[in-house]
Amino acid sequence: MNADASATDTGAGARPEGGGTGRLVLLTTSHRVAPGLLSWPAWQVLRAADRVLCADAEHPQLPYLAEAGIEVEIAAPSARELVDYCVPVASMAPEAPPSDARTAVVLTSADGESALTDGLARLAGSGRETMPDLELLPGSYDLPGARLLDLVQVMDQIRAECPWSSIRTHEDLAKYGLEEAYEMVEAIEAGDREELREELGDVLLQVVFHARIAQDDPEEPFSIDDVAGTIVEKLLHRHPHIFGEADAETPEDVKAHWLRTKAEEKRRGSVTEGVPLGQPGLALAAKLASRARTAGLEVPLPSGEGIGYELLALAVRAERDGVDPEAALRAAARAYRDAVIAAEGGAAG
Repeated sequence: MNADASATDTGAGARPEGGGTGRLVLLTTSHRVAPGLLSWPAWQVLRAADRVLCADAEHPQLPYLAEAGIEVEIAAPSARELVDYCVPVASMAPEAPPSDARTAVVLTSADGESALTDGLARLAGSGRETMPDLELLPGSYDLPGARLLDLVQVMDQIRAECPWSSIRTHEDLAKYGLEEAYEMVEAIEAGDREELREELGDVLLQVVFHARIAQDDPEEPFSIDDVAGTIVEKLLHRHPHIFGEADAETPEDVKAHWLRTKAEEKRRGSVTEGVPLGQPGLALAAKLASRARTAGLEVPLPSGEGIGYELLALAVRAERDGVDPEAALRAAARAYRDAVIAAEGGAAG
């Protein structure tokens, strides 16, 4: 039997049963929340504790606890030692209540306190111990999006230490951005939720990776915070019906706000500016048709012979009818793929 679980250690039988048995609090904090931002219950228990302990001398919360006047012992006591500290010694007089019940707070490290919690579980499970009140108290909680900080941190380390990633350029990664975007679209069209979650992560990685590369630029550096700040400003400006005083009751109203503010931002000489010519042909044709139609331009299709002009006419017609020609063609292509597979099966039979 483990020494922590032995009922004969340090006079376990002398401890009283029942209430007033002390309190042992494991205080957890999130590395994704700025140090010092603890909940009010956490500050309360820290100030009221008889003893505060932490095994990690580099714990980010320590300077802030010291500033608040809370003394922290750098120590890693065993479960046995903490139970002995918290649980009061029974009075020699049977009618007297137990005294000296104490509260100890353990500020957990990033890796947790598995040895301590295992030891406490063994003691509690032995059935021969009077245990203090055990409590797991979250001192801070992750906000939505907090895991993005993990991604930024991991990417920073990879960029610094990985022989391949440390020398990549924007140009090196360009093709991967296209591939990941296509794979995301494929997951959407397939209706595969698990695959979509993974592919969204791959797309997000491309954004963070490019931002980390940009941070190293000697002349015009920018970081992921600059990227996020730019898109936040853009979203605020293009949604005056939410963040301003404009009104928008329908999706069409919202689109009008978006196009108007976008035009003010870009100050383009042509509605075709900003349309990436490197995108797939059907998507390119539909985008150009959308820009012209939104601007109220009546543009006759160029005359010409060949399949290209026929596809252009189909793409413009699809966009006018509210159909994404690129997605429609991919759906038809998947049906054709299935027909090919069926034909192969028939030929094999």
